[in-house]
Amino acid sequence: MPGSADLAALLSGPVLEVAPRLLGAELRHGDVRVRLTEVEAYDGAEDPGSHAYRGQTPRNATMFGPPGHLYVYFIYGMHHCCNVVCGPAGSASAVLLRAGEVVAGEEQVRRRRSATAPHRDLARGPARLCSALGVDRSMDGADLSGPEQQLTVAPEPVPAEQVARGPRVGLREAGDRPWRFWVAGDRTVSPYRPAAPRRRRERT
Repeated sequence: MPGSADLAALLSGPVLEVAPRLLGAELRHGDVRVRLTEVEAYDGAEDPGSHAYRGQTPRNATMFGPPGHLYVYFIYGMHHCCNVVCGPAGSASAVLLRAGEVVAGEEQVRRRRSATAPHRDLARGPARLCSALGVDRSMDGADLSGPEQQLTVAPEPVPAEQVARGPRVGLREAGDRPWRFWVAGDRTVSPYRPAAPRRRRERT
């Protein structure tokens, strides 16, 4: 198991270098392990799509801490999403974990998610990934080199020719930046959906 210093060193670089490096990494929580196949980069104060764009708040404080920790947020009143904090402390950059393949603990995942869902769909999408792993807001700030949760980066990164990139999903601000990375051809990658256009209010 990598130590905190080793993992922090791996994650301390610029977010656009760290994000594709996380493809093929495994995130473990308890007995469940997920191999990451899709991620998105968020670049703090330089990125209008980031939660940290307008500065630090109680909700996003973990993003401003040291790399190697989990930033978890609750969205739409029903889903959790998780990010790996990267870059130097204070930069507030993070990588959203969008999708992966369950490689251990599938029986437990099916109790949390679905007994009948296809294997590829168990962690296909950021909310499903969190549900599969049992991640919620109580894990915000968790050290990813800890005994209960562990991020293991593969010794060799996914070859560049197997890494696809494109616009981020569902963002109205800076959604066109090609900061989403995925393993080309992998069946667990989530479908791309642009942000829904804002509806105009009719004058009465």
